[in-house]
Amino acid sequence: MDKIRMAVIGLGNMGKGMSLRTQPRFAEQCELVAASEPRAQTLREIGEQRPGIALYEDWRLMLEREKLDLVYIAVPPSLHRETAEAAMAKGIHVFSEKPLASSLEEAERMRAAAEAAGVVNAVHFSFPQDPAVREMRRLLLEERTVGEIESMELILEFPQWPRAWQQNDWITTRAEGGFLLEVGIHWIHMIQQLFGDIVGVRSQVDYGDGAEASETQAEAELTLADGKRIRLTGRTRGVAEERVSMVIRGRDGVVALENWRQLLAGRDEASLEPVEVAEDEGPLPMLKQVLRRIRGEEAIVYDFADGVKAQAVLEALHDPAYRDGKELR
Repeated sequence: MDKIRMAVIGLGNMGKGMSLRTQPRFAEQCELVAASEPRAQTLREIGEQRPGIALYEDWRLMLEREKLDLVYIAVPPSLHRETAEAAMAKGIHVFSEKPLASSLEEAERMRAAAEAAGVVNAVHFSFPQDPAVREMRRLLLEERTVGEIESMELILEFPQWPRAWQQNDWITTRAEGGFLLEVGIHWIHMIQQLFGDIVGVRSQVDYGDGAEASETQAEAELTLADGKRIRLTGRTRGVAEERVSMVIRGRDGVVALENWRQLLAGRDEASLEPVEVAEDEGPLPMLKQVLRRIRGEEAIVYDFADGVKAQAVLEALHDPAYRDGKELR
């Protein structure tokens, strides 16, 4: 098979990372031929670091002019549907940043469009394949270190939002930003991959000043298909340090995943000790899996259907109708 011809739409943090760090690792299989970004200065900077690729301020013109096999979409969520549907209509495979869309309705439209187009479709969910999560899966579901799981807690705490490294025009908006969308969705997806679908949500979310401000505090209960419940708490005020963690308690012990990658286990929370985690990447980065799927090989890919499932939970958390508890539709 010839090299897969790839383009990047959007050159924020994720688009730059794909263009400058991830794609070059797979240069023998995948060629970055073009990139689009409305900010001319950013486009010039990428062009200086990746000479030879075609640069466009308008992604529509790029799709029209370039012969592409794959596009990586790294624009704000409100633009995901339009860009993905335009690419898929041309038979181009799509690898989209999370969340899949800015609403459940849009996400469902994207899933239907992908099915109709018959193209590879993937959401950039990588957390379930992180080494610490894979080890946590082994401890909990294979070795059953804690025995029968009795409770789970997800903690999302931030001294400031947005975080210092994460500054853009939309990250603090209710429609496209906030810690539930930007961070929580990774954990929602991981939970559904490890423990099964989330089928019920009870939530109370408080927002900052202004109708468009993102959340400052969240309290929720997520119910899994087997009846187990997960308590979610999050806030952006009144905390000294960032904490993004999950604590799982069972009859015979406790496992905690602290700040994404520090795995701990013990008889109880007072006796938690670090668990050694292999440093190998395993299936990561997810671009490797997308390229395999395009070549018709066995691959781990989280597709638009997975994106819709995560989007449904995310939307329910923000929906006042779920304040008193409700099954997902």
